[in-house]
Amino acid sequence: MDPVDDAHIDAFFEKFTLRQMIIIPLVVFAVSLLILAGTTLSVGVPVKLGMEFLGGSAMTIDTEDSISSLQQVFSDYPLHSVREHGNRKLLQFEPMSQEEQMTLVNLAVERYGAENIEIRQVGEVFGKSQQIRALQALVIAFVLMAGVVFVIFRRIIPAITVIFAGFADIIFATAMMNVFGLRLTFGTLAALLMLIGYAVDTNLLLTNRVLKRRGDPMRQIKGAMKTGLMMTSTTLAALLVLFIISTLSYHLVSGFTRIDIVSEIALVLIFGLLADMMNTWMLNTGILRRYVIPTLSGRGGRRR
Repeated sequence: MDPVDDAHIDAFFEKFTLRQMIIIPLVVFAVSLLILAGTTLSVGVPVKLGMEFLGGSAMTIDTEDSISSLQQVFSDYPLHSVREHGNRKLLQFEPMSQEEQMTLVNLAVERYGAENIEIRQVGEVFGKSQQIRALQALVIAFVLMAGVVFVIFRRIIPAITVIFAGFADIIFATAMMNVFGLRLTFGTLAALLMLIGYAVDTNLLLTNRVLKRRGDPMRQIKGAMKTGLMMTSTTLAALLVLFIISTLSYHLVSGFTRIDIVSEIALVLIFGLLADMMNTWMLNTGILRRYVIPTLSGRGGRRR
C-alpha cells in the first residue's frame, strides 16, 4: 500500500484551511526565533559553539572509568565532551582561566597519575573573522538563490516563498540544536548547509509543477506532494537508521564506539527535513493556492 496516496493527500487538504496552512509554519518559525533569541541573551550567540569555534583544552586519560563517571569527576569544569579514543578516554574542555586550568591538571594527576594523562591546548580552528565571512557567504548564497528562482519563475511571491522556506528550515533546525543541547561544530554546520540545497529542491519541485505545467493546479500540487513526501520519507528513514547506529551501536557491540559527529549530523538533518515537510507542503502550498494560482486562473490557466 502506498503510504502517500491520493486519499491521504485529500484528507490533509480537507483538514487544514489555507489560513491554517500558512499560519502554523509561521508560528513555528516565530517560536524558533524566540528560542534562538533566548540562547543569544544567555550565552551571547544564537547557538552554543563547539571546540572548533572556541578552542580549549584536550585531555587524554588512560582509565577504565565510564564516560558518566568522568563527567561526574570533572563536573566543576567546563567539560565539552567525553568520548572513547581507542583504549583511552578523550575529554575536551572549553576555554578556562589559568587558575582553573591548574586545578584541573592537579585533579587529573592526583586521581589518575601523571603517567596516565596527556593534556594539550587546542586553538580555535574557525576564528571570528572566518565566522563573519562564512555568515556573509551564507547571506549571499540566499540572495543569489532568490535571484535564480525569480529568473526561473519571473514572479516575486514564489521566489520569496522558496527562499523563506529554506531559511525557516535552517532556523528550526538550529533552534532544535539548542533544545537538544547540540553545539555548532564542523559537522552540524555542514548539516545546516546541506539543508539549503534540500529545502530549495523540494520547494522548486512544487513551484515548478504549479507554474510551468498545464492542467489543474491542485492536481499538479498533489502530484508534487506525492513525489516530494516519498523522497523526504525515504531520506528520513535512512537518517534515522544512521542516527541509531552511530548513537546506540556501541551498547550492543563491544567493538563499536559512539560516533558523535555522525550522530549530530543525522539529528540536525532530521530536524531540518521535518521542518521542510511543513514549510513546503503547508506554507509554500498555502501561499501558492492563495496568492498565485488565482492569478493563473484569471489568465485562463495559461502557463509560461
